[in-house]
Amino acid sequence: MPTLYNRIQGQSLERLAALSDGIFAVAMTLLVLDLHDPSISAAHTEQELRQALLALTPQFAAYLMSVLTLGIFWAGQQTQLNFFARGNRDLTWIHLVFLAAVSMMPFSTRLLSDFITFRTALVVYWANIFVLGALLYASWRYAIRAGLLKDDVPLEIRRAVRRRVVFAQALYALGAALCFFSTYWSIGFIVLVQLNFALGLRLPWLAEV
Repeated sequence: MPTLYNRIQGQSLERLAALSDGIFAVAMTLLVLDLHDPSISAAHTEQELRQALLALTPQFAAYLMSVLTLGIFWAGQQTQLNFFARGNRDLTWIHLVFLAAVSMMPFSTRLLSDFITFRTALVVYWANIFVLGALLYASWRYAIRAGLLKDDVPLEIRRAVRRRVVFAQALYALGAALCFFSTYWSIGFIVLVQLNFALGLRLPWLAEV
């Protein structure tokens, strides 16, 4: 039986949302700070500058992926918080671990940009995404079991949120598997999936999520 303190801990969804906003903002800022412009010694002419900028393509590709990733998961977390009637200790700690995974995104992004042709770097990046998705799924399932959702949340919404997380993670896993052919294939596929979720492109094969 939980103690009285454990029963009253972590009930403020507003504080959890505020902390989440701050950590997402810091993570996105660190992504920008990891972008490095060409050194002056590497470019003395227009052509050399263009070549130096072209060499930074892996950095910009990883940055784009991670901005989309963080934006998608921020929106996903906020969607869940909007449907919660209240929080509790266990739900709060699920989201604190989720935020720890968010704070790892700058590291996995830098690793991928520095070793963009290495499968290990791509797998580490995908693992970061997987952990984020798994924790959002765990949050939603736990909230349903613990009766933390608002009373007016219909069954179709409950299923839709769960289906969205599962299907997105399956697509990310497929994208990661493509690294055995080429890490560029993986990145291209993942970005396509992210753009669909971020912009609502509603590609025919994703029409149900």
